[in-house]
Amino acid sequence: MALPRAKKAELIASYTDALKGAKSAVYVKFKGLSVADTSKLRGQLFSENTHYTVVKKTLWSRATDAVGIKGEAPTVGEELAVVYGEDLLTPARLSYEFSKTHKDTFAIVGGIFDGTFKSQSEMLSIATIPPREVLLSQLAYLLKSPMQRIAIAVSEVAKSKA
Repeated sequence: MALPRAKKAELIASYTDALKGAKSAVYVKFKGLSVADTSKLRGQLFSENTHYTVVKKTLWSRATDAVGIKGEAPTVGEELAVVYGEDLLTPARLSYEFSKTHKDTFAIVGGIFDGTFKSQSEMLSIATIPPREVLLSQLAYLLKSPMQRIAIAVSEVAKSKA
């Protein structure tokens, strides 16, 4: 059923507002996803200040053109939903986590990251970036390791001299 022109304009305006407020958006296909699973996903996303909406592809592409997103949009042949939020990594990471448990019904197909379109493989690599706290702990370990080796070496030299 075709939408009236006023409803289309309203949807484009809401999509444009969502894109202006979001730093990243993940395109997902959701064919066969149950209502209970969708509600569970929306709950997880809402707790992280991230949103999930099913979009009309042609109206969504008009909104991305209006905002001026660079690059070539990934092609989606099925139903399209968008997970978007104010954080750069959270939408991709949460979508990836959910897709691991719902492999047949939910998958990342591309997205928008920092104002440019990204392919499925690029969005999956973004989704697997560890959280900030994990990266900081890895950095601290890398900094600690050489110092610890030097301390052990100095200790062994001191033992051999004594």
